[in-house]
Amino acid sequence: MAATPVFYETLLVGEIQANPDGLLSFTYAEAWRLSASAFPISVLAPLSAAGMPPALFTPWLTNLLPEGHALTMIGRTAGVSPGDVLGILDRVGRDTAGALSFGGPAKRGEPRYSKPTGNQLERIINDLPKRPFLVETEGVSMSLAGAQEKLPVVLVGGAIAIPLNNHPSTHILKPDNSRLEGSVQNEALCLTLARLLGLNAASVTTGRAGARSYLLVERYDRMLKHDEWIRLHQEDFCQASGKPPASKYEHNQSGLRGPSLPDLFDVAARFLPPRDRLALLDAAIFNVLITNVDSHAKNYSILIDHNGARLAPLYDLMCARVWDNITKNMAQEIGGQRRGRHLYRRHWERLAEACGFNKRMVVQRVVKLANQVIAKVDNAAAAVAAMPAGGHWGLELAVNEIKNQANSTIRNAEAVDQLDAAMDEGGLGDDGELISPVDS
Repeated sequence: MAATPVFYETLLVGEIQANPDGLLSFTYAEAWRLSASAFPISVLAPLSAAGMPPALFTPWLTNLLPEGHALTMIGRTAGVSPGDVLGILDRVGRDTAGALSFGGPAKRGEPRYSKPTGNQLERIINDLPKRPFLVETEGVSMSLAGAQEKLPVVLVGGAIAIPLNNHPSTHILKPDNSRLEGSVQNEALCLTLARLLGLNAASVTTGRAGARSYLLVERYDRMLKHDEWIRLHQEDFCQASGKPPASKYEHNQSGLRGPSLPDLFDVAARFLPPRDRLALLDAAIFNVLITNVDSHAKNYSILIDHNGARLAPLYDLMCARVWDNITKNMAQEIGGQRRGRHLYRRHWERLAEACGFNKRMVVQRVVKLANQVIAKVDNAAAAVAAMPAGGHWGLELAVNEIKNQANSTIRNAEAVDQLDAAMDEGGLGDDGELISPVDS
């Protein structure tokens, strides 16, 4: 089987080889390795190495694909098995997360876009479940990882357009979700709140197309340079940990334990600047405060360039407690506890010890961020209500749930009472009852 080329814009980065056993490996092009502006495709594949062996590269590449229904429909529409990673990327791999294009170079020249009207955009959104990422549309080859419906787009004169001929998308459109009422305003609230707190988070607004509402997230892996959009390289923490997407949650049924928070901090300690460990700590605390139970390893990322690696802005932030059909278990344990409302001082201290932080500093940081959340969440809600899609009844509910969680977090972190001391060998269950250490 012929090797599959991998490009950064028009420059050959390397080639993918498919082994007879179905595993994939990657080899850098020698000219790329010697280039002063070259960057590694992963923190696990420095330019000093030849490339990435199958055990690392196969899960790394698989992490670029959509998941679940979206991947199934892409395969069905394109006539490719969903398990054929290279086959899928051949159809949708010219504009992906990060800077790389698979199978062919990212063409340059005069940008070309398709500019749908409001009614046309509404139809495109309605058709996304049947045609994810507009697969098999002439001139379109793009995708994003994850299971949510979404569409890479570009803003042209303030209007949404579809990039053609491999030109970079600049924003991600995330439609409303009938299974998660108010998801657009909910995610806008959490991202806006993060930015008001000074956390590095993606910039966001909302919009409407006919009867549909949508979230519009500015891509942090795209940058306007000399009046031209360029791609910036990134990878998520699942890729940086060498784990497949099926094990993105610490606890999963794949048979392979997913990355824990100490694992994520270990990646940060090995590859990122020291300040990014504190930024990652703030992100983990913030996810608890907003009751975001989906902060798995694919929802933290790393930006990579020729100067090194750094923590990417936060994205995919939601207050999950407003929906009864969503698990209350966090994506990763904190000090052995999976339920955010049952986190006590000792759990934060255990996390601090496991990740190499000062225990007192971590508890103080938890309380400080919680107080800031309480002080700023109403301002964030007002900003979201003023966005083009307007408010939603779920917005007030999310504000109240976030305040409740923040107040509870402060009480639990500051209090050391008799019950807390008695629970050093146990924990609390869903209804607050004492449970054994193995379940805590």
